Amino acid sequence: MALLAASAAAADGLDEELERLNAEIASHSERVFALEQKVLHPANTRLAVFLTLQSRDALDLDSVELFLNGQPVASHLYSDRERTSLERGGIQQLFTGNLENGEHELKTVITARSADDDFVRRESTHKFRKRPGVLRLQMSLEARAPDYEPRVSFVEWE
Repeated sequence: MALLAASAAAADGLDEELERLNAEIASHSERVFALEQKVLHPANTRLAVFLTLQSRDALDLDSVELFLNGQPVASHLYSDRERTSLERGGIQQLFTGNLENGEHELKTVITARSADDDFVRRESTHKFRKRPGVLRLQMSLEARAPDYEPRVSFVEWE
């Protein structure tokens, strides 16, 4: 009987030790993740590009490709659900990455069907200067009657 009680006490001690170690591991994991985010996406060099539709019923967006300094960084094919979300005023984050300070060029290629049922493919470029800190660019698509020609504009968010 004494042996059984000693075994139960030892098992309880092991359970407590396992709980303590699990809590310690979880705490270390959180710290490692936070450090990983600082290294992979330091705020000082971050660039984020967002997409919005200004003319919500004029374009049926098919795809968007994004190039930064001639290199492809994002490509997206739109589902019906995503198109509906954008048409209702949604904002899509197209790209997040790191970029050194200085002069850069963003190029976008858009394919869509216009309200007058024409298939359109447009390329647009935007030159910008990256400064220290986070840079957020909003890329807006617009098409108006009667020609429904897609226009792309870029705005820096403060």
